[in-house]
Amino acid sequence: MYNSWLNIENKVVIVTGGASGIGKAIAQEYLNNGANVIVCDMNPKEPEFVLNENSGKSTYVLTDVTNSQSINNMVEIVKQKFGKIDILINNAGINIPRLLVDANEPKGKYELDEITWDKVVNVNFKGVFLCSQAVAREMVKQKSGVIINISSESGLEGSEGQSVYAATKNAVNSLTRSWAKELGKLGIRVVGVAPGILEATGLRTIEYETALAYTRNITVDELRAGYNKTSTTPLGRSGKLTEVADLVCYLGSERASYIHGVTYNIAGGKTRG
Repeated sequence: MYNSWLNIENKVVIVTGGASGIGKAIAQEYLNNGANVIVCDMNPKEPEFVLNENSGKSTYVLTDVTNSQSINNMVEIVKQKFGKIDILINNAGINIPRLLVDANEPKGKYELDEITWDKVVNVNFKGVFLCSQAVAREMVKQKSGVIINISSESGLEGSEGQSVYAATKNAVNSLTRSWAKELGKLGIRVVGVAPGILEATGLRTIEYETALAYTRNITVDELRAGYNKTSTTPLGRSGKLTEVADLVCYLGSERASYIHGVTYNIAGGKTRG
Protein backbone atom coordinates (compact mmCIF):
# COMPACT_ATOMS: atom_id res chain seq x y z
CA MET A 1 0.00 0.00 0.00
CA TYR A 2 1.42 3.37 -1.01
CA ASN A 3 1.39 6.38 1.32
CA SER A 4 -0.31 9.47 0.01
CA TRP A 5 0.05 13.08 1.14
CA LEU A 6 -3.30 12.80 2.93
CA ASN A 7 -2.32 9.65 4.85
CA ILE A 8 -5.87 8.30 4.97
CA GLU A 9 -4.97 4.75 3.97
CA ASN A 10 -7.04 2.21 5.89
CA LYS A 11 -9.32 4.88 7.37
CA VAL A 12 -12.92 3.68 7.67
CA VAL A 13 -15.27 6.11 5.96
CA ILE A 14 -19.07 6.11 5.77
CA VAL A 15 -20.62 8.03 2.87
CA THR A 16 -24.41 8.41 2.91
CA GLY A 17 -26.08 8.92 -0.45
CA GLY A 18 -22.94 7.48 -1.96
CA ALA A 19 -24.42 5.61 -4.93
CA SER A 20 -24.48 8.61 -7.26
CA GLY A 21 -23.62 12.28 -7.72
CA ILE A 22 -21.43 14.06 -5.18
CA GLY A 23 -21.55 11.12 -2.79
CA LYS A 24 -20.20 8.67 -5.34
CA ALA A 25 -17.40 11.07 -6.31
CA ILE A 26 -16.46 11.43 -2.64
CA ALA A 27 -16.50 7.66 -2.12
CA GLN A 28 -14.34 7.13 -5.22
CA GLU A 29 -11.73 9.66 -4.07
CA TYR A 30 -11.46 8.11 -0.63
CA LEU A 31 -11.03 4.71 -2.27
CA ASN A 32 -8.36 6.20 -4.55
CA ASN A 33 -6.47 7.27 -1.43
CA GLY A 34 -6.59 3.82 0.15
CA ALA A 35 -9.47 4.34 2.58
CA ASN A 36 -12.09 1.67 3.22
CA VAL A 37 -15.47 3.11 2.26
CA ILE A 38 -18.94 2.06 3.35
CA VAL A 39 -21.39 3.42 0.78
CA CYS A 40 -24.92 3.89 2.14
CA ASP A 41 -27.88 4.51 -0.12
CA MET A 42 -31.46 3.50 -0.89
CA ASN A 43 -30.64 2.48 -4.46
CA PRO A 44 -31.09 -1.31 -4.74
CA LYS A 45 -28.37 -1.40 -7.39
CA GLU A 46 -24.87 -1.39 -5.95
CA PRO A 47 -22.68 1.33 -7.53
CA GLU A 48 -19.49 0.44 -9.38
CA PHE A 49 -16.15 2.03 -8.53
CA VAL A 50 -12.79 2.10 -10.28
CA LEU A 51 -10.39 0.09 -8.13
CA ASN A 52 -6.75 -0.93 -8.37
CA GLU A 53 -4.14 -2.57 -6.14
CA ASN A 54 -3.77 0.61 -4.08
CA SER A 55 -7.49 1.22 -3.56
CA GLY A 56 -9.30 0.69 -0.29
CA LYS A 57 -12.19 -1.73 0.13
CA SER A 58 -15.72 -0.79 -0.85
CA THR A 59 -18.78 -2.07 1.04
CA TYR A 60 -22.36 -1.28 0.06
CA VAL A 61 -25.10 -1.18 2.69
CA LEU A 62 -28.71 -0.36 1.85
CA THR A 63 -29.58 2.36 4.37
CA ASP A 64 -32.55 4.61 5.00
CA VAL A 65 -31.16 7.70 6.73
CA THR A 66 -34.63 8.62 8.01
CA ASN A 67 -34.91 5.34 9.93
CA SER A 68 -32.87 4.90 13.12
CA GLN A 69 -33.09 1.10 13.01
CA SER A 70 -31.69 1.05 9.47
CA ILE A 71 -28.84 3.34 10.53
CA ASN A 72 -28.03 1.30 13.64
CA ASN A 73 -27.93 -1.84 11.50
CA MET A 74 -25.47 -0.14 9.13
CA VAL A 75 -23.25 0.96 12.03
CA GLU A 76 -23.18 -2.59 13.41
CA ILE A 77 -22.13 -3.94 10.00
CA VAL A 78 -19.28 -1.43 9.86
CA LYS A 79 -18.14 -2.25 13.40
CA GLN A 80 -18.17 -5.99 12.74
CA LYS A 81 -16.24 -5.65 9.48
CA PHE A 82 -13.74 -2.92 10.36
CA GLY A 83 -13.89 -2.47 14.14
CA LYS A 84 -13.99 1.33 13.99
CA ILE A 85 -15.41 4.38 12.20
CA ASP A 86 -13.02 7.21 11.38
CA ILE A 87 -15.04 9.51 9.14
CA LEU A 88 -18.73 10.09 8.46
CA ILE A 89 -19.82 12.00 5.36
CA ASN A 90 -23.45 13.14 5.69
CA ASN A 91 -24.20 13.54 2.01
CA ALA A 92 -27.65 11.97 1.49
CA GLY A 93 -30.18 14.57 0.40
CA ILE A 94 -33.15 15.30 -1.84
CA ASN A 95 -34.49 18.42 -3.51
CA ILE A 96 -38.14 18.84 -4.57
CA PRO A 97 -38.71 22.34 -6.02
CA ARG A 98 -41.94 23.98 -4.82
CA LEU A 99 -43.41 27.47 -4.38
CA LEU A 100 -44.69 28.63 -1.01
CA VAL A 101 -47.71 30.07 -2.82
CA ASP A 102 -48.57 29.44 -6.48
CA ALA A 103 -50.43 32.55 -7.64
CA ASN A 104 -51.32 30.91 -10.96
CA GLU A 105 -52.57 27.61 -9.53
CA PRO A 106 -53.31 27.84 -5.78
CA LYS A 107 -52.78 24.49 -4.03
CA GLY A 108 -51.59 23.10 -7.34
CA LYS A 109 -48.94 20.52 -8.20
CA TYR A 110 -46.01 22.84 -7.59
CA GLU A 111 -47.19 24.51 -4.40
CA LEU A 112 -45.49 23.38 -1.20
CA ASP A 113 -47.47 20.92 0.92
CA GLU A 114 -46.84 19.05 4.16
CA ILE A 115 -45.93 15.79 2.44
CA THR A 116 -43.17 17.43 0.41
CA TRP A 117 -42.00 19.47 3.39
CA ASP A 118 -41.74 16.39 5.62
CA LYS A 119 -39.97 14.31 2.96
CA VAL A 120 -37.23 16.88 2.32
CA VAL A 121 -36.78 17.73 6.00
CA ASN A 122 -36.63 14.07 7.03
CA VAL A 123 -33.85 13.20 4.58
CA ASN A 124 -31.82 16.41 4.61
CA PHE A 125 -32.10 17.36 8.27
CA LYS A 126 -33.36 14.48 10.39
CA GLY A 127 -31.12 12.08 8.48
CA VAL A 128 -28.03 14.11 9.38
CA PHE A 129 -29.06 14.04 13.04
CA LEU A 130 -29.74 10.29 13.14
CA CYS A 131 -26.56 9.29 11.31
CA SER A 132 -24.36 11.67 13.27
CA GLN A 133 -25.70 10.54 16.63
CA ALA A 134 -25.31 6.84 15.86
CA VAL A 135 -21.76 7.27 14.54
CA ALA A 136 -20.66 9.85 17.13
CA ARG A 137 -21.52 7.39 19.90
CA GLU A 138 -18.82 5.12 18.46
CA MET A 139 -16.37 7.98 17.86
CA VAL A 140 -16.71 9.12 21.47
CA LYS A 141 -15.53 5.69 22.60
CA GLN A 142 -12.52 6.02 20.30
CA LYS A 143 -11.91 9.66 21.32
CA SER A 144 -11.41 10.45 17.65
CA GLY A 145 -13.31 10.95 14.41
CA VAL A 146 -14.47 13.43 11.80
CA ILE A 147 -18.03 14.28 10.76
CA ILE A 148 -18.39 16.15 7.46
CA ASN A 149 -21.80 17.56 6.61
CA ILE A 150 -22.53 18.27 2.94
CA SER A 151 -24.54 21.49 2.80
CA SER A 152 -25.18 23.76 -0.19
CA GLU A 153 -24.44 27.26 -1.36
CA SER A 154 -28.23 27.74 -1.43
CA GLY A 155 -28.25 27.18 2.32
CA LEU A 156 -26.11 30.28 2.69
CA GLU A 157 -28.09 32.44 0.27
CA GLY A 158 -31.56 30.95 -0.23
CA SER A 159 -32.92 29.78 -3.57
CA GLU A 160 -36.06 30.62 -5.53
CA GLY A 161 -38.35 27.60 -5.75
CA GLN A 162 -36.15 25.61 -3.39
CA SER A 163 -36.97 27.15 -0.02
CA VAL A 164 -37.28 23.90 1.92
CA TYR A 165 -34.07 22.48 0.47
CA ALA A 166 -32.19 25.71 1.22
CA ALA A 167 -33.64 25.86 4.72
CA THR A 168 -32.56 22.32 5.54
CA LYS A 169 -29.05 23.02 4.29
CA ASN A 170 -28.77 26.17 6.41
CA ALA A 171 -30.04 24.12 9.35
CA VAL A 172 -27.24 21.64 8.67
CA ASN A 173 -24.76 24.53 8.82
CA SER A 174 -26.07 25.31 12.28
CA LEU A 175 -25.74 21.69 13.36
CA THR A 176 -22.12 21.77 12.20
CA ARG A 177 -21.33 24.79 14.34
CA SER A 178 -23.20 23.50 17.40
CA TRP A 179 -21.88 19.94 17.29
CA ALA A 180 -18.36 21.27 16.86
CA LYS A 181 -18.72 22.99 20.25
CA GLU A 182 -20.03 19.77 21.83
CA LEU A 183 -17.80 17.17 20.22
CA GLY A 184 -14.50 19.00 19.85
CA LYS A 185 -13.66 18.47 23.51
CA LEU A 186 -14.24 14.75 22.96
CA GLY A 187 -11.72 14.50 20.12
CA ILE A 188 -14.20 14.68 17.23
CA ARG A 189 -13.99 17.30 14.50
CA VAL A 190 -17.14 18.53 12.71
CA VAL A 191 -16.94 20.50 9.46
CA GLY A 192 -19.23 21.36 6.56
CA VAL A 193 -18.92 21.70 2.78
CA ALA A 194 -21.35 23.83 0.76
CA PRO A 195 -21.07 23.19 -3.01
CA GLY A 196 -22.41 25.64 -5.56
CA ILE A 197 -23.45 24.89 -9.15
CA LEU A 198 -21.78 21.67 -10.30
CA GLU A 199 -21.56 19.68 -13.49
CA ALA A 200 -24.66 17.69 -14.42
CA THR A 201 -25.29 14.34 -12.76
CA GLY A 202 -28.00 11.72 -13.08
CA LEU A 203 -29.79 13.38 -10.18
CA ARG A 204 -30.76 16.33 -12.39
CA THR A 205 -33.85 14.58 -13.78
CA ILE A 206 -36.43 16.00 -16.19
CA GLU A 207 -38.98 15.86 -13.35
CA TYR A 208 -36.73 18.01 -11.16
CA GLU A 209 -35.92 20.42 -13.98
CA THR A 210 -39.58 20.79 -14.96
CA ALA A 211 -40.57 21.62 -11.39
CA LEU A 212 -37.71 24.08 -10.86
CA ALA A 213 -38.38 25.79 -14.20
CA TYR A 214 -42.05 26.20 -13.29
CA THR A 215 -41.23 27.78 -9.92
CA ARG A 216 -39.04 30.33 -11.72
CA ASN A 217 -41.50 30.98 -14.55
CA ILE A 218 -39.06 29.89 -17.25
CA THR A 219 -38.77 26.97 -19.66
CA VAL A 220 -36.63 23.91 -19.07
CA ASP A 221 -34.38 25.02 -21.93
CA GLU A 222 -33.91 28.40 -20.27
CA LEU A 223 -33.14 26.67 -16.98
CA ARG A 224 -30.50 24.49 -18.62
CA ALA A 225 -28.96 27.50 -20.32
CA GLY A 226 -28.69 29.09 -16.89
CA TYR A 227 -26.50 26.24 -15.65
CA ASN A 228 -23.81 27.45 -18.01
CA LYS A 229 -24.28 31.12 -17.17
CA THR A 230 -21.16 32.38 -15.45
CA SER A 231 -22.05 35.98 -14.59
CA THR A 232 -22.40 35.17 -10.87
CA THR A 233 -19.41 32.81 -10.74
CA PRO A 234 -16.08 34.67 -10.84
CA LEU A 235 -14.20 31.54 -11.94
CA GLY A 236 -16.47 31.39 -14.99
CA ARG A 237 -17.54 27.75 -14.91
CA SER A 238 -19.48 25.10 -13.03
CA GLY A 239 -17.67 23.05 -10.43
CA LYS A 240 -16.54 19.47 -10.86
CA LEU A 241 -17.65 16.66 -8.60
CA THR A 242 -14.01 15.68 -8.16
CA GLU A 243 -13.22 19.16 -6.83
CA VAL A 244 -15.77 18.71 -4.06
CA ALA A 245 -14.43 15.22 -3.39
CA ASP A 246 -10.88 16.56 -3.10
CA LEU A 247 -11.95 19.06 -0.45
CA VAL A 248 -13.91 16.46 1.51
CA CYS A 249 -10.95 14.07 1.50
CA TYR A 250 -8.64 16.81 2.72
CA LEU A 251 -11.02 17.80 5.52
CA GLY A 252 -11.22 14.20 6.67
CA SER A 253 -7.43 13.89 6.89
CA GLU A 254 -5.01 14.90 9.63
CA ARG A 255 -3.78 17.62 7.28
CA ALA A 256 -6.94 19.46 8.34
CA SER A 257 -6.59 18.62 12.03
CA TYR A 258 -7.21 22.21 13.23
CA ILE A 259 -10.20 22.89 10.98
CA HIS A 260 -13.37 22.62 13.03
CA GLY A 261 -16.86 24.09 13.24
CA VAL A 262 -16.89 25.85 9.86
CA THR A 263 -18.62 25.28 6.52
CA TYR A 264 -16.56 25.73 3.37
CA ASN A 265 -18.35 27.29 0.40
CA ILE A 266 -16.95 25.61 -2.72
CA ALA A 267 -18.72 27.55 -5.45
CA GLY A 268 -16.10 29.31 -7.56
CA GLY A 269 -16.65 32.55 -5.65
CA LYS A 270 -20.35 32.59 -6.58
CA THR A 271 -22.54 35.09 -4.70
CA ARG A 272 -25.83 36.85 -5.29
CA GLY A 273 -24.09 40.21 -5.20
